[in-house]
Amino acid sequence: MLLVTGATGFVGQDLQQELCTRGTAFRAASRSNRHGYSPVGDINGATDWSAALSGIEIVIHLASTNQNVVAGSGEDRALLRTVNVEGTVNFARQAAASGVRRFVFLSTIKVHGERTAEGHPFRRDDVPNPVSGYAVSKLEAERSLIELSGSSGMEIVIIRAPLVYGRDVGGSFRALTKLVKSGIPLPLGSIRNRRSMVYVENLSDLILTAALHPAAAGQTLLAGDDEAVSTPELVRRLAAATGCPARLLPCPTLALRSLAAIAGKTELLSRLTDWLEVDITPTRTLLDWTPPFDMGQALKRCF
Repeated sequence: MLLVTGATGFVGQDLQQELCTRGTAFRAASRSNRHGYSPVGDINGATDWSAALSGIEIVIHLASTNQNVVAGSGEDRALLRTVNVEGTVNFARQAAASGVRRFVFLSTIKVHGERTAEGHPFRRDDVPNPVSGYAVSKLEAERSLIELSGSSGMEIVIIRAPLVYGRDVGGSFRALTKLVKSGIPLPLGSIRNRRSMVYVENLSDLILTAALHPAAAGQTLLAGDDEAVSTPELVRRLAAATGCPARLLPCPTLALRSLAAIAGKTELLSRLTDWLEVDITPTRTLLDWTPPFDMGQALKRCF
């Protein structure tokens, strides 16, 4: 049986639907006391996972905490470490002690950094270069899990994902979608970048493949859709999917950065202007995996 943590989150809900569709037995854990879920309370270095872990062979650990970039909230690095590092390590130790065979950990592509150079996508063997507190906490958790695997024998699979999108997603993708649907002309027409994202159903399919495929044991896998697109192209595709006109105006990137700095939205603008490409070729080859949906199909399923 599988145990899914973070099951009430955006990715967790989609993963549960896929598990039900496949008829795979699983248990879903939640921090709060919800019907049909195994309650575990706050996630930290002292959380008791014993009830949730009973009879479990494979763990899929999605639960984590992050900052709200759209709202401009600052990072609470102490909380990030408590949940993402101490909470994960405590959970993994209990999982290993209870006989869990494989532990799948959802990490972030940002352990490699915030941006890529043109023509140089992130690859899984690149030297990590985390910048944000969230990415730092995820990398520390990854390294602790690998160390635990060496001493316990529990198989660790790490999946580093870029921005995840889909129906009802929040964050920067929702913010951009609202702007496109509003019909307001967007000064993004001059941006020349490429960014990788992953549709939530593609990510769920990869997570389950990684949970069950023999070749995934001990691997770090990069997630993503089959193609990376520029921000103007993403706007055009969002407009087509929602039946809205794509209103793009040319504007120098330097001017956009100046306006964003004044508005306190520098980090949000970076997600629209910087390059961030991911090479998923090793993932595809190792697991004989192909994302089930291309971006065109995915966006149609979002609206």
